[in-house]
Amino acid sequence: MSLVASILLALLLDRLLGEPKRFHPLVGFGRLASAIERVWNTTDAGQAVGRGTGVLAWSLAVIPLVLLAYSVNLWTEQYAVISIILGGVVLYLAIGWQSLIEHGIAVSNPLAAGDLDSARHAVGMIVSRDTSQLDETAIASAATESVLENGADAIFSAIFWFCLLGIPGVVLYRLSNTLDAMWGYKNSRFLSFGWAAARIDDLLNYLPARLTALSYALAGKTRIAVSCWQAQAVTWKSPNAGPVMAAGAGAINVSLGGAAIYHGELQQRPQLGPDQENGDTPSAKGIERACTLVNRALGLWVLCIVVMAGVSAWL
Repeated sequence: MSLVASILLALLLDRLLGEPKRFHPLVGFGRLASAIERVWNTTDAGQAVGRGTGVLAWSLAVIPLVLLAYSVNLWTEQYAVISIILGGVVLYLAIGWQSLIEHGIAVSNPLAAGDLDSARHAVGMIVSRDTSQLDETAIASAATESVLENGADAIFSAIFWFCLLGIPGVVLYRLSNTLDAMWGYKNSRFLSFGWAAARIDDLLNYLPARLTALSYALAGKTRIAVSCWQAQAVTWKSPNAGPVMAAGAGAINVSLGGAAIYHGELQQRPQLGPDQENGDTPSAKGIERACTLVNRALGLWVLCIVVMAGVSAWL
């Protein structure tokens, strides 16, 4: 039951404290990753570095810290209380539950009040698309999509890997996910160098993303969510975001997807959730429903983990 205790401690810390504003370990890791990228992602006679260099850079950034986490985890296993506390603190630093909800509410509140400038600024903090000209519906759509997609990355995947491999597992996941966010771009600078970071993150998120989609479906409008998941997941460019966002949009019965501007280019994206005739138009209420869905799905995860831990202990 120490696993359950660590998870509950992590969620309690996140609920009470939110994301650390100073001295977050991931900030230090980000600086390390930037330094590694500056040294290793160089060009030779105009030729970009190969994928092998990206693999080596990823290994240099991640593997030593995972081995350190494994050693610490091995040492603390003989001290139950220390193991629970350390596991809870590490998991707390790896998740972003309250941060995600707060970012969603920071968009929905001004949007509901008709303050589009504040809503545009708030949504610009959590999405990579151009938000300067977004109307009310587009702002709500962007924020709702972000809450649903990042529910998997910021919460459920981290908990999954903590359950599976303990502290080393959640460290591996969070560092890999951070490198994907920093290096996983499909542009001339990162196409080859960031290939390993992007693919490893896809692999680590494969199962958690589908469990997230399932939990969204169970926590919302199940029939619609499953139908959207089956029909739309394969149309989305990301193999893991597709199931999560399609199921999430269906679970809250909001029509998402469509055109959006990324880095100055207009992209036509596939439909997510029910079509506009059968689904609700994105709105401030839709963002709130997405936040509620994430909270309900998290409750399902905690319940399942507690039950499975209890059955394992009884057996």
